[in-house]
Amino acid sequence: MATHSDGILVSASGVSTPVETNGHATVEKVVKSLPTDFYTEFLSDAAKARKPSPIRALFPLENKPGVISLLAGKPNDAMFPFTSLSFNITSPTDPSQEQSISLSGKDLSAGLQYGPTGGLPRLLKWFIGLQSLSHGRKSGEGWSLTMGSGSQDLIYKAVNALVNPGDTVLVESPVYAGVIPMFQTLHCEQIEVETDANGVCSHLLRDILENWPVGKPKPKVLYTVPYGCNPTGMTATLERRKEVLQLAREHNFLILEDDPYFYLYFGKAARPLSYFQLELDEPEVGRVIRFDSFSKILSAGMRLGFASGPKPIIDAMDLHTAMANLQASSLIQAITLALVEEWGYNNFFAHTRAVADFYREKRDVFESALNAHLGGLAEWCTPEAGMFFWFKLLLSPNQTLGVDEGDSEDLIRTKAYEGGVLALPGTVFLPNGRKTAFVRASFSLCTEEQVNEALKRLRAVLLKERGEA
Repeated sequence: MATHSDGILVSASGVSTPVETNGHATVEKVVKSLPTDFYTEFLSDAAKARKPSPIRALFPLENKPGVISLLAGKPNDAMFPFTSLSFNITSPTDPSQEQSISLSGKDLSAGLQYGPTGGLPRLLKWFIGLQSLSHGRKSGEGWSLTMGSGSQDLIYKAVNALVNPGDTVLVESPVYAGVIPMFQTLHCEQIEVETDANGVCSHLLRDILENWPVGKPKPKVLYTVPYGCNPTGMTATLERRKEVLQLAREHNFLILEDDPYFYLYFGKAARPLSYFQLELDEPEVGRVIRFDSFSKILSAGMRLGFASGPKPIIDAMDLHTAMANLQASSLIQAITLALVEEWGYNNFFAHTRAVADFYREKRDVFESALNAHLGGLAEWCTPEAGMFFWFKLLLSPNQTLGVDEGDSEDLIRTKAYEGGVLALPGTVFLPNGRKTAFVRASFSLCTEEQVNEALKRLRAVLLKERGEA
């Protein structure tokens, strides 16, 4: 064993071992990662067929001192007209104050030039440090990290790296509508795993897997948004997460943990640990591919996200990137790097706390308006993270539990829109498109006045539908 300066023991196999001190005794916690060849059966045929870029694969060799590179077709940055970039940001600790950040010299040059497929090294290092602070994960545990043009880009590449056409996949239901077409275009059979206010219903997932048809290959992946789920707003409990992780090990599937709302958690209780962190308590790590996004906390238009997971899976995603779009924008990475290095981790977390507080207040405004205008006409659970309310319209005045609850689609798409309010009918979040009385509404942008007016209009439409206008 060798000890690094950061207090991490590294075993001969390269697996990091955090050192914990208990009085005068030192306790080693060995983190065992799944072997590289474990993932061979998980990779799709397309992923296995991809070969490293003959140019990009050699980029690291340019860093050897004394080498004169005639390798890449990089344009000469002397011909780029940009000499410096500067921007102002609000202080994370005092929003009334602004800070100025400038990019020039080598930092700007890195942002204007082609860069490594997985991302600028300093920003990668910063994100790895962030995962250590946010999820307790250390380098050397068999995982790596890559950047993409938003987490949607990375989810698409992960799906293509893991799923063959016609495969069966597990998806929480309701599910983020943006992933449904990914599986549909691969002609996948999407097995819906119901969710409730506590997250994925793990007992139903167990029933599905334990009663799986004999001879039919079991799913290789489960897709879930465990914090502030889009559309339901639910945040999975710690108990449910542990049960899902146990099932992943028992039935040999990987968890796609899509987590754009991790830093938008505003529940009263402590934020539950992520799947990425919880798998440290499993016999081995390596069943979680995690997707983070800066869209909700820095800028949606910057399109910057990052994925963390088993190195063989991340490597397969990087091969896709090298073929499809080369890399995430170097300039966006350079701007982000300048910002987070100026802030440091403490100020970054101060900013994310302010973001969460902002959305908690928006949530409270929306729920107050729901009570005022749709009390007795709709049912909902209070979200603890994210930007959405998921509520069921009571479409009939004599609605009885267990009978057909109706369908919100026509009322929301047509009648509510004609009445001056736009929302999404719940059916678009159900992979198999069944009817539902639920509706998704976002509370991120509207003012208190707009929220009240929108729900007042929806109330009028709903009362007319119920024959009570």
